[in-house]
Amino acid sequence: PPASQNTEQGSTLRDLLTTTAGKLRLGSTDAGIAFAPVYSTGMASGKSGRTMPNILDDIIASVVENKIPPNRAPKINVKSEIKDEPKDDRKCTQDDCSKLYSDIQYSWICDKHVLWLRDHKNNNNWKLFKECWRQGRPVLVSGMHKKMNFSLWKAESISLDFGNQQADILNCKDSIISNTNVKEFWDGFEDVSKRQKIKNGETALLKLKDWPSGEDFRAMMPARYEDLLKSLPLPEYCSPEGKLNLASHLPGFFVRPDLGPRLCSAYGVAATKDHDIGTTNLHIEVSDVVNILVYVGIAKGNGVLSKSGVLKKFEEEDLDDLLRKRLKDSSELPGALWHIYAGKDADKIREFLQKIAKEQGLEVLPEHDPIRDQSWYVNKKLRQRLLEEYGVKTCTVIQFLGDAIILPAGALHQV
Repeated sequence: PPASQNTEQGSTLRDLLTTTAGKLRLGSTDAGIAFAPVYSTGMASGKSGRTMPNILDDIIASVVENKIPPNRAPKINVKSEIKDEPKDDRKCTQDDCSKLYSDIQYSWICDKHVLWLRDHKNNNNWKLFKECWRQGRPVLVSGMHKKMNFSLWKAESISLDFGNQQADILNCKDSIISNTNVKEFWDGFEDVSKRQKIKNGETALLKLKDWPSGEDFRAMMPARYEDLLKSLPLPEYCSPEGKLNLASHLPGFFVRPDLGPRLCSAYGVAATKDHDIGTTNLHIEVSDVVNILVYVGIAKGNGVLSKSGVLKKFEEEDLDDLLRKRLKDSSELPGALWHIYAGKDADKIREFLQKIAKEQGLEVLPEHDPIRDQSWYVNKKLRQRLLEEYGVKTCTVIQFLGDAIILPAGALHQV
């Protein structure tokens, strides 16, 4: 563009490279950047050769050589090694998917916002998943527990093997964290009488804070780690060795996000008096996430809702008809309630929560972000206001035993 239209030429790395590329090719010495030598040549033991390239210089030289225009991103050509991938690039809408993918058992839930893959064993699931994933939609895959060694994931089994470990335990009611023996947490997992009491005598709603996580998980629980990896849904994407799992194939000099796995364990809200709190407040993940419900504990003790009472609480939610049907299926065991929002609604939700905070007389500091700080669980009344005042609809999903919920990076959710 003319200089008058581009007063900040070189303000980005791409601008800087492309604006100097021409000068370098013409042999100008005032380009303002020293690109050469990318490889230094020299003699070693009487033989000429190149030393190891400087990574940054190599990248710069490659960009200059290809003269990428500043207003156009480079095209990356990734060839899939998976067989039978469709050659065309058809976009799949809900209406024509049934024709294109008649061999896959699936449904659309949450007003056609979430894809539900109903047969975890179907090797073609990834083809339909790919179409949904490119649109940034969450995906649910059911039945993963059928591939797992269920005995490994029972609360009593984990308590027996690791009860002497120390971990951070979060009280979800008042956000107080204490470091204590995890046996205390697991003893109360299904026996309410053994749970901690808070000052007014109410039962505490506790959560183990990502214990264990990442390499600690693998080192501490090798059998469970292997059981989880062999049971991951859509292994082409979710397995660490999956051909389409780009994060796991990044070169060593990249700083990778924490890809886990981590164990997320919490008591059920049904055993507490306050049902307007969650075990995971509204937040955004920085990478794609797959969350598998490997165990559902049935709490026993005074004041605990019966199974029919728990189901009634679920039914009070704004649920899809297919989810209501699953609730009535005696072979299904519901365990977690999710509220999911698209990443594009983050700014509206942030503005809404700051507005609610002011209404409640809370101090709203400019450096505080209610989503980043994970300081809110948006209850039913607030979810209705969010819809009425900002037009943001909540996607409500019930996670049953064995369900894997796959969320794209940037999606907001609470549990």
